[in-house]
Amino acid sequence: MNLRYIKVCVVLVLCMMGSTAWAQQTDKGVVIDKVIAKVDDYIVLKSELEKGYIEFLSRGQMANGDVKCQILESLVINKMMVAKAEIDSVQVLDIQVEQNLDQRMSYFIQQIGSEEKLEEIYGKTVAQFREELFDQIKEQMIVQKMEGQISADVSITPAEVKTFFSKIPQDSLPYFSTEVTVGHLVKIPEPNDKRKDEVRLELLDIKERIESGIDFGVMAERYSMDPGSARQGGELGFFNRGELAPEFEAAALSMKPGEISDPVETQFGFHIIQLIERRGNTYNSRHILIIPAPTQQDIQDTKDFLDSLRTSVLRDSMRFDILAKEYSDDKQTSGNGGYFSDASGAMRISVEELDPTMFFTIDTMKVGEISKPFEYKMPDGKGAVRIVYYKAKVPPHQANLLEDYQKIRSAALANKRNGIMSKWFKGAQGEVYINIDEEYEYCRILVD
Repeated sequence: MNLRYIKVCVVLVLCMMGSTAWAQQTDKGVVIDKVIAKVDDYIVLKSELEKGYIEFLSRGQMANGDVKCQILESLVINKMMVAKAEIDSVQVLDIQVEQNLDQRMSYFIQQIGSEEKLEEIYGKTVAQFREELFDQIKEQMIVQKMEGQISADVSITPAEVKTFFSKIPQDSLPYFSTEVTVGHLVKIPEPNDKRKDEVRLELLDIKERIESGIDFGVMAERYSMDPGSARQGGELGFFNRGELAPEFEAAALSMKPGEISDPVETQFGFHIIQLIERRGNTYNSRHILIIPAPTQQDIQDTKDFLDSLRTSVLRDSMRFDILAKEYSDDKQTSGNGGYFSDASGAMRISVEELDPTMFFTIDTMKVGEISKPFEYKMPDGKGAVRIVYYKAKVPPHQANLLEDYQKIRSAALANKRNGIMSKWFKGAQGEVYINIDEEYEYCRILVD
């Protein structure tokens, strides 16, 4: 994979995380950027608008009217929702942001290849990336929470979808690149009982050392394999009942504050848990997580199992999607029968949206083939084994209702949601200070 392609992958991931303020420079080194909107203490930079516009073009999205005005309105509404969230005491906990950041960082480190490679390419440490992105991701999560409250019950009918599509000028219809229907069935190798027993003994030893006087937080930083909480001394923050793994919750709530559990097994590995505080149906705890590594034989056993499933599909005795729903450990795709989907929910995606590993995998396959089992890294960094099903391929084409209904429906629904958000914006703008730069007065963002 060449360096340019790697950089493009990371830029796209960073765009998904939320716009990172940037500044263009002239040959003389003069910064060309300015504040184009202000909502209470929150600002929108011109560079954010330009970045949003570039991202919009790269996605081949559909729009009516002036795209930049629509993007600017969305950015202003986002800032307004953050400001209103502050007024209305709508919060996102820092620990939740850290967990979200862990997942996203793991994903694009995987695309790069390693933390070292990321730092080499961009001249920044992972810690610096995390620090720069933290506030942006927190803002994004607050916006999502507010959006959920404002437009949770929005739906759309087939007639509305057709009306939306009919209003798009023919020369404005997007042209979709090659699209594919691809699925995978993933299994995480299960460590054998001997290895699990070794981890239990290791955690019991850690527990004994803590009870003899060593600080829990120090031991969490040293031994825990949960990077998000390890940096906080193992502390997870307050969670409601039902938000953490059932086994974890049962152990935590069975104890008195300060007590430490024996090793508890969950889908994530083995934990020792300390209850810190309980407030009604919420509780704060900390833990030390150790994930037992599978042996080579465990991995081979997983490959053999997946190969047997592959054979059953090839012999037409079982359907791939049914097996994926029952056996796949990838929760993001198992509900779709193992198939990847785009932002609209359509199970036919552009080859440009595939991660590099999947792109190069199907590049060596024919339509209708199922790969032999092979090892790969999941987005969270876990080692796994998977088989890939290359079901179908659609050549480049202009958007139409017959082939692209799901995408068009998604665009129509987003347009309807945007209308609701705009109405909310008009109704709530009196509660916060909003100022738009005169350069963008023609957008009429503050005009009924």
